[in-house]
Amino acid sequence: MSRFQVLTYLSLLVATVFVWRPEAAIGQQAPDYQQVEIDRSWWWDEAWWKKGELDVPRNFDVVQRHTAYMSGDVEVPAILSRPEEPGRYPAVLFQHGRAGLIDWVQGHARRLAARGFVVLAPDVYSGRFLDSRPIEHDYALEDDVDAGLSFLLTLPDVSTTRACLYSHTRGGYYAVKVAVTKGRQKNAAACYVSYYPHTQDPNAPEPMQVYRYAPEFDGLEIPAVIFIGENEQYQRRRSIETAVNAMLALKRDVRLYVYPGVGRGFDFRPENLRTLADDMAARDAIRRAENFMRAVWLRTPASRRQSAGLPATWLASVPSAVSSGCARTWRDSWSPGRRVRIEHRRIDARRS
Repeated sequence: MSRFQVLTYLSLLVATVFVWRPEAAIGQQAPDYQQVEIDRSWWWDEAWWKKGELDVPRNFDVVQRHTAYMSGDVEVPAILSRPEEPGRYPAVLFQHGRAGLIDWVQGHARRLAARGFVVLAPDVYSGRFLDSRPIEHDYALEDDVDAGLSFLLTLPDVSTTRACLYSHTRGGYYAVKVAVTKGRQKNAAACYVSYYPHTQDPNAPEPMQVYRYAPEFDGLEIPAVIFIGENEQYQRRRSIETAVNAMLALKRDVRLYVYPGVGRGFDFRPENLRTLADDMAARDAIRRAENFMRAVWLRTPASRRQSAGLPATWLASVPSAVSSGCARTWRDSWSPGRRVRIEHRRIDARRS
């Protein structure tokens, strides 16, 4: 061992002894930094913690059928999924993304219907003979999604006068355009749910894709929930977080969930590629989406709920935390300009 190596080793040893002084062992007992109280009211479950009671979801058997509706002179094919049990159920418009209404995406719509909803999934690409995964955005597709919302609300097995807009990837952009540009949040859209949505016009130039978001998100006034994985593409995640921050500054009712260990497609990735993290995130997200949409409809006065015809079996499956008034916690306390708070799927809610 050279003299230089000996001196280096001794220096590291002295530094280690200095760092691991006895006082450091009690550092966590007496922190010298300000501790921030985390608001747990929106997720805390007293029954689970004190009594061990777990929330048991109601699962519905699902029936599906092919249907179609007109958008101007274009016939748009769609898949309608609903619980097999007779009755009328709340309406959800499920809008596919850039991949199109492929089999894996159809599975997500079916799983959503199993939560107790009538789900219409338009295949807007097939209606206009567009190939899957188009690069450019055809603005006529927004009219087709809008027409699908109108068609859904006319169905006899729908119990609500409004539908939640549920989407992923580019479908998230179609949905926000329908809600804001088409003005449907005033009379037909109850809420916005999206998985890793494209929050910018797909035809916008590259700098706008990375550093900006579509101005329609500033105008989105209905309650909103967005899900992404922590490994989401940088340019997409940055745009989403920027849009959510802006909505929070405007005091919008919006929440962003970021799941560790997953990226895009965790909600429909095929069996041969799925991971445990994908499955945990997908299960948690669809359950949160279900409870969120139920809470939105349950916020309405009881007289309006009864007139909407919500089935007794559907109401019976609402978790007590939602039906007892905890729906208010979907909006957390935020201050304008504060960086977006991200709720991870871990034991506690962490601030980023």
